[in-house]
Amino acid sequence: MARTVRIGNREVGEGQPCFVIAEIGINHNGDLELAKRLIDAAKDSGADAVKFQKRTVEVVYTPDELARPRESPFGTTNGDLKRGLEFGYEQYAEIDRHCKNREILWFASCWDEGSVDFMEQFNPPCYKVASACLTDDQLLRHHHKMKRPVILSTGMSTMDQIRHAARVLDTDELVLLHCTSTYPSAPEELNLRMIRTLIAEFPNHPIGYSGHEVGLQTTVAAAALGACVVERHITLDRAMWGSDQAASVEPQGFERMVRDIRAVESAMGDGVKRVYDGERPIMAKLRRVN
Repeated sequence: MARTVRIGNREVGEGQPCFVIAEIGINHNGDLELAKRLIDAAKDSGADAVKFQKRTVEVVYTPDELARPRESPFGTTNGDLKRGLEFGYEQYAEIDRHCKNREILWFASCWDEGSVDFMEQFNPPCYKVASACLTDDQLLRHHHKMKRPVILSTGMSTMDQIRHAARVLDTDELVLLHCTSTYPSAPEELNLRMIRTLIAEFPNHPIGYSGHEVGLQTTVAAAALGACVVERHITLDRAMWGSDQAASVEPQGFERMVRDIRAVESAMGDGVKRVYDGERPIMAKLRRVN
């Protein structure tokens, strides 16, 4: 049995209820009030945590990338867009306050070392490492220094790269998420059986699933296959402006997904064959020989 990892007030791992993460990411579109509405929607839908993304724009992107023409509500360059989507201290302090009031955990994917240092001041329960950062050994080592649990997504990565990243992170407090990094992901590319492969490969770490597909049934199937963490993007409206909105789940869908995951958990049982009390009257009525 895989060991558990404690994230905030929750034990996460085999034998525990699925830990459901609502990724807000950049779906707040740089609007703090929208971010707070997304936090409320996640909490009301039954999510255990919300996740944001944090970047130091000038570190993550080259000057040429920032200067590239790109129309957005923030201006005419890619840099205008990237800077417009970043929250600073005051906004995250309000997010921290709001999440505490709503009693929901929050943390972030940090794409550079300075962003990790920035998030440390909020005492996060864990860190998320995005699939895009899985091969960044320097960033992984910086996460290791913080001595906090790490959730690592494994999209667009080989098994050798995943093994290497786990060794670099060098922590028992590691959760691995199977992931396909297309937005949205086609069903035939989800490869959900990889969840079982990761469980066999990393028996001492909880294994979960980060999905970007359209629809909910495959995410519920991931929980049935043993994912003890499930992460999906949340949005108020999939038609809203923003690059991740179309691969996100609206509040009513998110609530339905959590409900169905909980039903699957209840239905899985322990694998020990037994005759239930409710079956006995049927047995007496229908079975000629007992």
